[in-house]
Amino acid sequence: MDSKKDSNDNNVTVPGGRRNFLGKSAIVGLAGAGAVLGLAGCKEEATKVATKAAPAAAGHEVAPGQLDEYYHFSSGGHSGEARIMGIPSGRTLRRIPVFNIDPMVGWGITNESKAIMGTKADGSLRYTTGDTHHVHGSYTDGTYDSRWLFVNDKIHSRLARIRMDTMECDTILQLPNVMGFHGIFPDKRDPVDAAINRTTRVFCGAEFHIPLPNDGRDLDDPSKWGALFSCVSADTMEVMWQCRVDGNMDLVATSYDGKLAASNQYNTENAADQAGMMAAERDACVFFHVARVEALVKAGKFTTIGGSKVPVVDGRKAANPDPKTSITCYVPVGKNPHGVNATPDGKYFVCAGKLSPTATVIDLSKVLQWFDGALKLERDSVVAEPEIGLGPLHTAFDGKGNAYTSLFLDSQVVKWNIDLAIAQFKGDKTVKPIIDKIDVHYQPGHGYSSMGETKEADGKYFNSGNKFSKDRFLPVGPLHCETEQLIDLTGAKMKLVSDHTAYPEPHDGIIVRRDRVKTRQIYTMTDFPNAVTADNAGIERKGNKVHVRLMSQAPAFSMPIIKIKVGDEVTLTLTNHDKVEDLTHGCAIPTYNINFIVNPQETKSVTFKADHPGAYWIYCTHFCHALHLEMRSRLLVEA
Repeated sequence: MDSKKDSNDNNVTVPGGRRNFLGKSAIVGLAGAGAVLGLAGCKEEATKVATKAAPAAAGHEVAPGQLDEYYHFSSGGHSGEARIMGIPSGRTLRRIPVFNIDPMVGWGITNESKAIMGTKADGSLRYTTGDTHHVHGSYTDGTYDSRWLFVNDKIHSRLARIRMDTMECDTILQLPNVMGFHGIFPDKRDPVDAAINRTTRVFCGAEFHIPLPNDGRDLDDPSKWGALFSCVSADTMEVMWQCRVDGNMDLVATSYDGKLAASNQYNTENAADQAGMMAAERDACVFFHVARVEALVKAGKFTTIGGSKVPVVDGRKAANPDPKTSITCYVPVGKNPHGVNATPDGKYFVCAGKLSPTATVIDLSKVLQWFDGALKLERDSVVAEPEIGLGPLHTAFDGKGNAYTSLFLDSQVVKWNIDLAIAQFKGDKTVKPIIDKIDVHYQPGHGYSSMGETKEADGKYFNSGNKFSKDRFLPVGPLHCETEQLIDLTGAKMKLVSDHTAYPEPHDGIIVRRDRVKTRQIYTMTDFPNAVTADNAGIERKGNKVHVRLMSQAPAFSMPIIKIKVGDEVTLTLTNHDKVEDLTHGCAIPTYNINFIVNPQETKSVTFKADHPGAYWIYCTHFCHALHLEMRSRLLVEA
């Protein structure tokens, strides 16, 4: 291991020259060939790092029987799911199926889940794939309120809402006229006073340009294509409005006062090829003046696109020449930025450069001054732009004035001070914004701190989500797991305290203090209008449509024998009558492709065609009792 001084006189560990190698590959990437040359070529040097003594984890262990301090809510990437881990233990607590099929819980199998996911005319699922990237919670007065989680599907431009009391998806919305839905963030200013009538918003950025409408026209003329920023009502899960912009949108941030939403942008050139997307020396962070947009919509000054009835306003520069009436502000930032995040004090947004070694700090009060005409140039709202390292992506905060940015090409996380960066930007050459750097393994993507997206940022932990694990874990074939590394932020220097594996490919997440999460232990049977009770249990036949209403209570189903006929269309509704926490039952039917669970007091249903005769054991798949194996019913399909 080598050591050298960086530009701020910090001691930076350099594993056998690996940093220099990656630096060279970064230059290649800036030239347009991409930085991928540096990702797979450091196997030998990476081994040297991986085999060094593991960092001490004392004080961060969670003893058997003890609870974690935090919930870690994460996306699941192209698994289409969301995930819950405990912090600091790293223990996986739950996988939440959203855009994917999950035979364990029956997601994509039960009638209720299929209705949420969306079906075609024949009853089959419209989509069976998804690509979740960003998970964010709903807010009240700048902090999490345990109502909802929101997660995106980049492939099919869908937004899902997850109930935090049950940790289950309850609604999925597909955004119209949008492709590559990537960035997402809820409104953070929800007032504590519930009597104030205000709709909670979720803001959604579209990454890809497409023809508008995308119905076959203008296929050979990408100059006519565009991208829309969407605002969704969290309560109704309906699109309230959309705003057309220049450039591609990446991630999204919202201000604590509810006045501004923003998305960092690459490809402000509006190019259709990679070289064109990297031609400009600067890209932008586009700000949306929410009140002005909604005033235009209320006044009827909007259009619609294709068959969608969603109001669409024009936020392109050419349509907004006067700042005093403009609905958008394009602030120039570093080249091809990736990530925009709001500081816990509500003063700044920070964009990382990706193809620039800088982070851009934007003063939100100055952005509002530009909208009022008091500031001449959009760029005048930039108050700092420190050089922090190669490949900066995502920034988190500790609530103490410090920022933590992942450096993809440097395989590091850098700690830097915002006030010092501002002072340096003003001309004070004596200050050094960079406080510390720490190696992570390897190539970090998303990074986030405990409560760092709220006004209650506590500066305790930072999670580094690393895209390459190489030799960190036992080899399991060509597909490697990814690495989640937990970093202690409580000292002056960052301290790596643990490695956790992650099944590919999680993206962004949030770390939520456990007292901010309020869950249910059992359901309420009256919440299910189709609940099966002793009064309606049994078999109902109407022609060839058969409804089997079944109850479960450990260790038995309510009907030992169920008789139907070949050709019947069967709906089986099952209610779990147990009231004991953690007493879940399963229901599987061999050869009929059915498996799902019902939690205490919950009701679910499935529908299938009885297309082959015989005897089939309906059995409980979820261990529930000493007589679990004997918990069965006979399904007899008569020829």
